[in-house]
Amino acid sequence: MVSLRFPFFSNTTTTTRFPSLTFSPATIACSVAVSAAVGGAISAGISISTNPSLLNSFISNLSHSSPLFGSLSLSDAPSNIITESKTGVSFPAVLNGSQGLLGIGLRRKAVFGLKNIDVYAFGVYADDNDIKKFISEKYGTLSTTELKNKDITQDLMESDVSVTVRLQIVYGKLSIRSVRNAFEDSVGSRLKKFGGSDNKELLQKFTSQFRDEYKIPRGSIINLSKEKGYVLRTDIDGKEIGSVESQLLCRSILDLYIGDDPFDSKAKEEIDLKLASAVTK
Repeated sequence: MVSLRFPFFSNTTTTTRFPSLTFSPATIACSVAVSAAVGGAISAGISISTNPSLLNSFISNLSHSSPLFGSLSLSDAPSNIITESKTGVSFPAVLNGSQGLLGIGLRRKAVFGLKNIDVYAFGVYADDNDIKKFISEKYGTLSTTELKNKDITQDLMESDVSVTVRLQIVYGKLSIRSVRNAFEDSVGSRLKKFGGSDNKELLQKFTSQFRDEYKIPRGSIINLSKEKGYVLRTDIDGKEIGSVESQLLCRSILDLYIGDDPFDSKAKEEIDLKLASAVTK
């Protein structure tokens, strides 16, 4: 029997880029990514593989006379729906009325090294107003030279900005038990990484929300939402299954998607560049 638990996933994740969004000069295009679990388990979190060289290159090419940050108005987006072309999964450009899409990604699993299974597509969203405030307070007085030494995505993960990672299940044989097991592995390793210990009680409080009674057939949506006060709220197909208040847990979840070793590195790089663009506009 083949184990499909997240820790054994291939790191060669394929992400299909969605069409470039055209915004007015005062607007930033946002795109979000939610990376996914597969087969015998899905691992959640917000993946992030930081690429400082990309950010530095991007920032250094901008004029020093440019404003440091611009409007993040979502109303200028030309399309209300963004489609991941590999799977055909669609993501709304705006979630919950105020969260803009920063980027999308695709979580894949290699079976026997011969076939890749698409487990889920994901999108990463951040609150428009929170991002404006975050950029103004964190970087408003910095020059572009000073910005080159800043890790904007890492700062975002540690901030109290509202962020949602939306997972849309593609693999039709995924069970809630495999999701729970995958989270135990992936989130557990991050809790130890950032907390310095296993934090088993905190991990169990989170994973116990994924009870066997829940079904997640193809097309199911799991939202992992970091809300104000570092509350991680989880829902499946619109039904809330629990919430946990913990800055450490929120940081660990986001790290899966936009951290140093994300599920989808290309999605992470895209989000990095869009955040850099927001700061330097």
